[in-house]
Amino acid sequence: MEKITIIYIVLAVLLSVAIAFFQYFYKTTRKSKRNNLLFVLKTLSLFLLFLLFINPQINTLETKNSKPILTVLVDNSSSIKYFKAEEKVASVLKTLKKSDKIQDKFEVQLLSFDKKTAILNSDSLNFSGTQTDIYQAINSVNELQKERLNATILISDGNQTTGNDYEYISSKNKVFPVVVGDTMLYKDLQISQVNVNKYNYIKNKFPVETLLYYEGKETVKATFSIQHNGKKVFSKKLEFSPLQPTQTVSTNLTSDKKGIQYYKTSISKIENEKNTKNNYKNFSVEVIDEQTKVLILSSFLHPDLGAIKKSIESNKQRKVDIAFINDKNIKYQDYQFFVFYQPNNYFKKAFEKVTSNYLIVSGTKTNWNFLNTQNLGVKKEAINQKEAYTAVYNTSFLPFLQENINFDEFPPLNDVFGNLQLTSDAQTLLYQKYAGIETTQPLLTTIEKNNKKHAVLFGEGIWKWRANSFIKEQSFEVFDAFLGNLVQYLASNKKRKRLDVKNKHTYLANAPITISAFYVDKNYLFDARASLELTLTNNNSKEKKILPFSLVNNSYQVSISDLSSGDYSYEVTVANQKIKSYGKFKITDFKIEEQFTNANHKKLNSLALKTKGNLFYADKIDNLLTQLSEDTSYYTVQKSITKKQHLIDWKLLLFLIVILLSIEWFIRKFDGKI
Repeated sequence: MEKITIIYIVLAVLLSVAIAFFQYFYKTTRKSKRNNLLFVLKTLSLFLLFLLFINPQINTLETKNSKPILTVLVDNSSSIKYFKAEEKVASVLKTLKKSDKIQDKFEVQLLSFDKKTAILNSDSLNFSGTQTDIYQAINSVNELQKERLNATILISDGNQTTGNDYEYISSKNKVFPVVVGDTMLYKDLQISQVNVNKYNYIKNKFPVETLLYYEGKETVKATFSIQHNGKKVFSKKLEFSPLQPTQTVSTNLTSDKKGIQYYKTSISKIENEKNTKNNYKNFSVEVIDEQTKVLILSSFLHPDLGAIKKSIESNKQRKVDIAFINDKNIKYQDYQFFVFYQPNNYFKKAFEKVTSNYLIVSGTKTNWNFLNTQNLGVKKEAINQKEAYTAVYNTSFLPFLQENINFDEFPPLNDVFGNLQLTSDAQTLLYQKYAGIETTQPLLTTIEKNNKKHAVLFGEGIWKWRANSFIKEQSFEVFDAFLGNLVQYLASNKKRKRLDVKNKHTYLANAPITISAFYVDKNYLFDARASLELTLTNNNSKEKKILPFSLVNNSYQVSISDLSSGDYSYEVTVANQKIKSYGKFKITDFKIEEQFTNANHKKLNSLALKTKGNLFYADKIDNLLTQLSEDTSYYTVQKSITKKQHLIDWKLLLFLIVILLSIEWFIRKFDGKI
């Protein structure tokens, strides 16, 4: 207690005594035997009252016993129901709750998990989880109980469908897996993975790679096939054995029809195979009808010409020719897209003949006096002085999706110095930075007007960008994808949409479905005030669902669950706007939680050994409880906590003051002093 507080308390005692003495003894003509009692009552009540005003801080010592934590993680995924192990899980939990030894020694916490971990309530264990993440569940417990002694009981079949491999998790807490589900080994043939490109071009062949896996002790034969619209498009006979349990089947299929095409892979059933649900897997390919011939026009040779050509031709559906402007045999009508490299007066006829979209690349040899007369939506007051410009990425660019590929780390481009003026139809992807100063002058801008689009890159030397990207990525793919996005946007004659909806073409049964939408106003700025609605139709039953979108960051999203397998179409509408977007997707019968033939007790045992725990089976749960109750590494910790408390928080003290003052008042009343 501080010295000043002690001084205040001494003064409070003296003042209380002085007031009480003055009231009952000083110049008092009428003395009574009760004056001494009244004096004491008055002194005590005043002292306690003054003490409340002083409000000293009092330290109290509190002792607390802290039991070790026993966390019980219960697998709530649908694979438990598939193995018909619900009663085993319920029996294990019942035994745990009834064990007096466990309840006395541990503070038991029950958690359930599938893809996420949650507190286990009496009605929350329904075994309906569509995916299992054991790694995440154990890691969550480790984070939650990192300050206390903890043992973890994991009740699961050991089959994980998402997340990191739990077999290699690092955990300071012991994990005691309890295996539920069938552990007997059955013969099984399954399609483990299908690798295919998401997009393809019409009339083109696309590769399909399928990984097959066999589990068994005998040599078996099976037939693998791929079907499209009910017709078999590929078939191959295979042989599996314990020495050759895996097979990789590669083939090339041809896409003859535009749009989303659905395919079904299957492997025939073998004798005595218990689980045939993993013998099938679907995939989809979006076939695009895009064939573009591109002409690069220039008046002189430059390394940029070859770099642009190679970059555009990385898309096999584009063919690029390079021609010089003085070539009189150019057939402009044969090309759908043009690149004008550093135009000058000789490009006049080319601008007159070209009616499609184009890209302009300017540089130190560009004639801006000529370009300023071409009504491009951009003008430049150029002077005869060269300048080097580096790029600054614009995060607010909207015309097409282009991520930042570290543009600011690319070498500078060279152009003549001058002030640029843009029209309101321009959207800038890259700004200029020169002499270390970031500006709002464009380095790469797109202009869309009267259903025509073109772009201007203000600087030569883009070949250095491609080379720099290769050095960093060990591939040209990143840079080529950037230039490909630009060309695809410019070459497309489709009108820019204000409502853009994104979803997958195929979803697994029981998997959560999220559809996102991006909506912009008439100025093509994101509009967060809109009200979007999804109308979902089952193409087989014609049943409809109407769901509102929710605003999540800079997009609208809607989540859908509990949809049966089948084909679905949707319509997204914007309230009070005549703007709609249509699409479709397919929900397959494939349920990832039903692809296993038995419980993975081997992996669970590896987890137990790594964390210094032990593996138990559901019918041996009593052995686990005995081991935990006798484990001396789990003990109760007694903690002494010093608590600081202010006297004003003591309600009993205030009650005592009221009692003392009341007694004094009644005595004085009885004596007729009031």
